[in-house]
Amino acid sequence: MVDFDCKSKLVSSPKLPLKLRLLVAAPPFRGAAPDLATASDSACSAYEQYLRLPELTKLWSAREFPNWRAEQLLRPALQALEITFRFISTTLSDPRPYANRQEWSRRLELLAASQIELIAGLIENEEEEGIPAAPVADLRSGGGTLARTSSSSLEVWRLPGESGEGATVVSRTSEESLLPRLATWRRSEGVAQKILYTVECQMSRCPYTLGLGEPNLTGKPSLDYDIVCKPSELHSLTKKPNDPYDKIENHENLTIYSIHQILESWIHAAVKLLELADESIESRSFAVAARRCFLLQRVWKLMEEIEDLHLLMDPDNLLRLMKSQLGVKSEAVAFCFRSRGLVEMTRMCGDLRHRVPYILGVEVDPSGGPGMQEAAMRLYREHTEPEKVHLLQALQAVESATKRFFYANKQVVAAAMGSLESTGDSLSQFFLEPTHFPSLDAAKTFLGEQLSSCGR
Repeated sequence: MVDFDCKSKLVSSPKLPLKLRLLVAAPPFRGAAPDLATASDSACSAYEQYLRLPELTKLWSAREFPNWRAEQLLRPALQALEITFRFISTTLSDPRPYANRQEWSRRLELLAASQIELIAGLIENEEEEGIPAAPVADLRSGGGTLARTSSSSLEVWRLPGESGEGATVVSRTSEESLLPRLATWRRSEGVAQKILYTVECQMSRCPYTLGLGEPNLTGKPSLDYDIVCKPSELHSLTKKPNDPYDKIENHENLTIYSIHQILESWIHAAVKLLELADESIESRSFAVAARRCFLLQRVWKLMEEIEDLHLLMDPDNLLRLMKSQLGVKSEAVAFCFRSRGLVEMTRMCGDLRHRVPYILGVEVDPSGGPGMQEAAMRLYREHTEPEKVHLLQALQAVESATKRFFYANKQVVAAAMGSLESTGDSLSQFFLEPTHFPSLDAAKTFLGEQLSSCGR
C-alpha cells in the first residue's frame, strides 16, 4: 500500500546558502570515450565500395615527399576541393527542368570558398610549426627563370612601377584541374572567377599559393598542384568497368556520390590533423596544438555545411535512389555511422579529454577530487600561461562542434528522407550526453560564483 503520510517521516535537510562557497568534487574521471558503434559490416562495405573509398584511400595515403609532413593532411583537403569543382560541373549540367540550379550554384560556390579558407589555415603556419616546405615552383629559385613542366602552364608578366622596371608576377595554372576549364565555360564562368579570386585573397598570409590560375599578384611561389592533388587519377575513379552503380539512371546518384566523397576526404584530413595536434600536446607546443584544434573545429563546421547539401536534392529522386535503386536499409544505428572514418574521427576527438590533466600539470584523482578543477581555476585567474588557456578553449570548441554536427545530421536526415529514418537513439544519446570536460565546466562555474560573491 502507498504511505500517504511519507512527508512527515522524511528527515528535514538544512537549507543551502544562496551563494555557493565550497568546491564540489568533479564527477569521477571516465576512462573511455563514448561507445560509438558503426553500422553492420555489410552496410559499411557497401558504402565504401559505392564511394570508391579503397581507391581514394590509396591516393590520400601516398607518400611522394617524405620530408613534407603535411602531405597526407593537405592532399585529401585539396582533393575534396577538386571534387567540388567536378560537382559544380555536374550540377550546372543537370538537364532536369525542376532542378534548383541557382541555389546549387550559390551553395557550391560558398562550399568551395569555405574549403579554400580552411586549406589556407592549414598552410598558413607551416614554416612557424617547423613543417618542411611543400613542392613549389619559385621564380627566385632558378636565378629568375621558371622551368615549364608538363603538368602546368605558366604566365609571367611585369607590373608597371615608378622606376620603369616594375615587378615580375608569375601565375601558375594547373593543366589537370577542372577549375581553369570551368572558367572558360559560359555557364560556370562567374562561379569559377569568384573561386579564383577567393584563392588569391585567402592565400595572402600563406608562404605559397595553390597554382590554380589565380592572379598571384604578390608573385608568391606556387604549389605544384597537379603533382600533389593528382586530379587526373582522382577523376578517373568516377568510371569503373562493370560497376553497377555507374548504370543507375538518376542524376541524384552523382550528387550523393560527390557529397560523400568530399565529406570522406575531409574526415581523412581531420584524422591526420588530430594526430598532429596530439603530437603538439605531447611535445608541450601548446600554442601550435591550440591552432590545430581550432582548425579541427572548423572542419566539423565544414562537414555540417556539406551535409546541408542533402536538403537541396529533389525528394522524389533522392528517395527513389536510396530506397529502390541503391536498396539502402534502415538500421538501428544512424546512417552516418556507415562511415568508419567518421566514427574513428569522433572517437579521437573524444579522447582529447585525456590530455587535460597533462595540460594542467596535475594527476587524475580516481575518486573525483577537485584537483583538476582547482588547477583550471588557477590557470584561468592568473593569466600566466595563455597558450594553455587557448588550448583548453579549443578542446571545448571541438566538443561543441562535434555535438552540433551530429544534431544537425539528425535534422538533415529527417528533413530529406522523413522522420522515420532519424528515430534511432544512437545520435540523440551522443549529443545529449554530459560534457567531456566536467572539471573545466566546474572551474568556470565556481570561478563565476566567486567573482559574483566578491562583486568584481
